[in-house]
Amino acid sequence: MAKINIRKFIYAARHKYLTLNNVVILVAFLIAASWVWGSLGMMQRNYSLQKEVDFKKRQLELVELQRDNLEFQKKYYQTAEYQELAVRESLGLVRPGEKILILPENSEAAKKADKASTNDIIAVTQTSNIEQWINFLFGGYSRSISEE
Repeated sequence: MAKINIRKFIYAARHKYLTLNNVVILVAFLIAASWVWGSLGMMQRNYSLQKEVDFKKRQLELVELQRDNLEFQKKYYQTAEYQELAVRESLGLVRPGEKILILPENSEAAKKADKASTNDIIAVTQTSNIEQWINFLFGGYSRSISEE
């Protein structure tokens, strides 16, 4: 009995699903799917190649800017103005009528005051991530800005 049911199923499947129209549609679908797959692969390849080309262009522009900068520096180093400044700095020379102002080292009180002011700034800016989000979402910073 099971053998007969299997034969009926095979016969029905052959005559119902394995027709010439269905085979042609299946082949057409496989060709279309392979074409889409190939197109997507080519698009991905083109995208990665374009990214590489853009990166190389940016590198080229950067190198050209560095080259131009070095050329300008070379021209500047050849000017009389730079040569005069370099000689004045290295030898400590001054022009007639110029006066040199030599400042003493900072005192300990000035150094401590500078450290205290930087510590105050650091202490103010170090808030937790959650506090920053709460201030951002609920406008906590707007109150402090309007008070100033």
